Amino acid sequence: MSAPTYDLGKLHGGLRLPAHKNASTAEPIKNVPVPAQLILPIEQHVGEPAQPVVGIGDRVLKGQLVAEPDGEMGAPIHASSSGTIVAIERWPVSRRHGDKAPCIIIECDGKDEAIADAPIEDYRSLASADLLLRILDGGIVGLGGAVFPTAQKLMQARTCETEFLILNGVECEPYISCDDVLMRERAPAVLGGAQILMHALNINTCYVAVESDKPEAIACLAEVLGELDDPRIVLKQVPTIYPSGGEDQLVQLVTNREVPSGGLPTDVGCLVQNVGTAAAVADWVLRGEPLISRVTTITGDGVAEPVNVRARIGTTIEEAIHYAGGYTDRAKHLVIGGPMTGKSVTTDEVPLVKASNCVLVLAETPSAGDELPCIRCGDCAAVCPVQLLPQQLFWYTCADDEKKLREFGLLDCIECGCCDLVCPSHIPLTADFRMAKGRIRELADEKARAERARKRFEARNDRIERELLEREAELDRQKESAKAAGPAAIAEILKRKQKPGNGDPE
Repeated sequence: MSAPTYDLGKLHGGLRLPAHKNASTAEPIKNVPVPAQLILPIEQHVGEPAQPVVGIGDRVLKGQLVAEPDGEMGAPIHASSSGTIVAIERWPVSRRHGDKAPCIIIECDGKDEAIADAPIEDYRSLASADLLLRILDGGIVGLGGAVFPTAQKLMQARTCETEFLILNGVECEPYISCDDVLMRERAPAVLGGAQILMHALNINTCYVAVESDKPEAIACLAEVLGELDDPRIVLKQVPTIYPSGGEDQLVQLVTNREVPSGGLPTDVGCLVQNVGTAAAVADWVLRGEPLISRVTTITGDGVAEPVNVRARIGTTIEEAIHYAGGYTDRAKHLVIGGPMTGKSVTTDEVPLVKASNCVLVLAETPSAGDELPCIRCGDCAAVCPVQLLPQQLFWYTCADDEKKLREFGLLDCIECGCCDLVCPSHIPLTADFRMAKGRIRELADEKARAERARKRFEARNDRIERELLEREAELDRQKESAKAAGPAAIAEILKRKQKPGNGDPE
């Protein structure tokens, strides 16, 4: 049995928060039955929405491709069960403002009939590039919440000098426990996925990072590691502090390397993947099952029986909560995700998607209190894990000073909410920073569009000038060659040069 190591770096700031996880981890993962209807948003990843490849009335099988990626940053979407496409229409989704988005709606037939897709018998026989293409076809994205297409992330890492794969089992946000129970119950799939990812990356070191408050998960992983006898995989235990599960923070904790401002973990030789993502890779490569389901925590004081469920992508929150015993009479507030970074929604018709790690039903609406003026206490800077100065950012946000916001590193803010939690003046700093980042990105987009328009205008002018010069040169050539033809030919050429017509420029 492999014991976890503790030679870790240091994390600036952060908070020790109440876990609220015992209720949802008391029982094993429960499988939600096939629902009557599945709602599949075509945008479940960064990048452009996927494009449907099915039409209304088509019968589909479980695992069948229903939408293909549009662009490099997309990921395919597969049917989560068998049935008939009854609509492709806008439906409420888990966005911050409760917006609707295009969705493929499947009326399930209850047969759960799967498409035939043979797994790979020996992935080690594949070249890395071929294995990456296989992973791309599985529709796998980062299940920690970022939903960045896994294959694209791996391809980007292949272009860098990547030394370490880090599997992120650090589930630091309160209430969320889906990764914890996954590591307990499916440690072979998690570590099998790690081996596949290492083969795809051509690297020989993988760190599996788990928080110290998850002894059952650590024990299960250590036991399977002992059976695998793979010295390339090292189990590391990290402190239980929020937000140690952030990519950059985890890299610093595990490798003692600091990701540069505006950079990526690959800039310091690391690639971070969620443990759920690794298990999904194993399911696809070894079993032939694309990403059509995931483990989601259903919890909170407003849920009768908090539990972790494995639900098909497209199952509504209503269905999932019903399987968790339904609502209590205390249920008042619905959040997709955890209390620190989750999104409030106003309807339980919202479907579970690839990013849905938690459904939190609270007994009361979160309220920090009335906002007061900043007293310059500095508590926000003390807890900021990115070592920013939230107080200064707040003033520049109020002044809408883009230059200063960039100078003070606003775009490095990970929106963890630590500053909100400690602010004695109850200033919604994270919301303010999120809006300011949105304005900066919009301004950057406008500048980029203006620059593209300028370049198109200059290119058009250069083309017109070039065509005029070419035409002048051609007319001069004709004039020289026509000298032998006499005065009438020369007069005709001069007439053509002075009088526009037949496409000649003025």
